[in-house]
Amino acid sequence: MVRVTPLAIVIPVIDEEEGLPAALAALQPLRARGVRVVVADGGSTDATWRLASQGADHVVMAPRGRAAQMNAGARAAQAGALLFLHADTALPPDADRLVLQALEQGASWGRFDVRIASRRPMLRLVGTLMNLRSRWTGIATGDQAIFVRSDVFAAVGGFADQPLMEDIALTAVLRRHGPPACLRARVETSARRWEKHGVPRTIGLMWGLRLRYFFGADAQALADRYGYARRLPQPAAAMAVMAKAPVAGLAKTRLIPAIGAAAAARLQRRFTLEALAAARAAAMGPVRLWCAPDAGHRFFRALRARCGLEMAPQSNGGLGARMAAASAAHFHANPGLPLLIIGTDCPLLAPGHLHVAARALATHDAVLIPAEDGGYVLLGLARHLPGVFEGIDWSTPQVLDQTRERLRAVGLRWCELAPLWDVDEPADLRRLQSLNARSIPP
Repeated sequence: MVRVTPLAIVIPVIDEEEGLPAALAALQPLRARGVRVVVADGGSTDATWRLASQGADHVVMAPRGRAAQMNAGARAAQAGALLFLHADTALPPDADRLVLQALEQGASWGRFDVRIASRRPMLRLVGTLMNLRSRWTGIATGDQAIFVRSDVFAAVGGFADQPLMEDIALTAVLRRHGPPACLRARVETSARRWEKHGVPRTIGLMWGLRLRYFFGADAQALADRYGYARRLPQPAAAMAVMAKAPVAGLAKTRLIPAIGAAAAARLQRRFTLEALAAARAAAMGPVRLWCAPDAGHRFFRALRARCGLEMAPQSNGGLGARMAAASAAHFHANPGLPLLIIGTDCPLLAPGHLHVAARALATHDAVLIPAEDGGYVLLGLARHLPGVFEGIDWSTPQVLDQTRERLRAVGLRWCELAPLWDVDEPADLRRLQSLNARSIPP
């Protein structure tokens, strides 16, 4: 059972790998004081999912859009109070004490003053006017790090499921429960939004959108005007995760000279857990773990007992024969449900990649995520295609090109997503260690 903590910080993200490590590092002192940090990912296809998994207490996959993501994060938070924080906004060091103190003194919700991180006088003025307007109207914006008691948030139904102005809609409803606690301590938010499109233009656009929203304009139409991508429907696909048992001397053998057999086996165990976590978080359909040499290893038995995971032994033969057998078994039982086949060696493979791949199968026979070493980290199939596994020189740099040839030879339509890298050699491990170091606070 998850312990209920006094305060949780919910951060909605989408492709935030550049700024997220610093944002999470700044929150580590609050985590040390018992604050839970929940990251709600809207389908990132960069390193965001992995970095968040290293630096937060919990990471959840959610439909794209701040409202949907923050609602999903709130459901997972298990906290007495919630603070909604944009990834490019930094809290004051004692934010947890200030929030809990305001709530203990009778407020049901509130926000911070905001400072825009820029030397431009106009942007400093914008921040000052935002704070004054908020005090006058009782309305807050997401840049001001809105916080609220969890019971009150639940009572008002959370954020309205709309693509823009969700912060305005929420705080307008929260005013009925009392005025906000307007904390004079300041959060600092990035100026990137203003600097990207120009300060005067962005100010005019934001004020124009808010004025139209005030007079009843549709939030989706405003989001289109703002340039937000529309939310795509939830895709459906089954997942086949091909995994080796973490047996010392048999797992990650190419890494053994560098780190030893026991460490290589531990790495295999961790990779399997991470791949399963991504597959299950994608929540597109059934997930089956295909176990080699069989499902009897104590690691696999523990997974079944703890997670109720569906498992099956991999068949005999080479990798192609084993994947073909997994594909045949799936489509025999689920002829209309696409299948994504993944291994456990790609540390960047995230639920967002799985969603993009599954959507591609609505219009293609197959989808590939190439690996930088000449193989692939994901193969998606709309139907069983046994020929795609035949005549491949597995574990060589020719795998991807040969797979393309098989697809082309039978006239199939396929697409390829951006390549990722997997961990097979000591150089790959050093790359992984460098990535992990970005998410570990100094």
